[in-house]
Amino acid sequence: MWEELARAIGLVLIIEGILPFLYPRRWRALVQQLASVDNRSLRTAGLVSMLVGTALLMLIGGTSSA
Repeated sequence: MWEELARAIGLVLIIEGILPFLYPRRWRALVQQLASVDNRSLRTAGLVSMLVGTALLMLIGGTSSA
């Protein structure tokens, strides 16, 4: 279980790092725009992201057996 969690965190870090690595100016502009977004909108986006991620994990991992 811990190994799978470490792999998942590693993949998140890789994916999160792609855009700043490839497009640092655009990434900086995006972060500046995000700073002006209200908390409710950010929370809604975060919730939607978590729900989509959970659904995806359930779809691809629901049929695996131990």
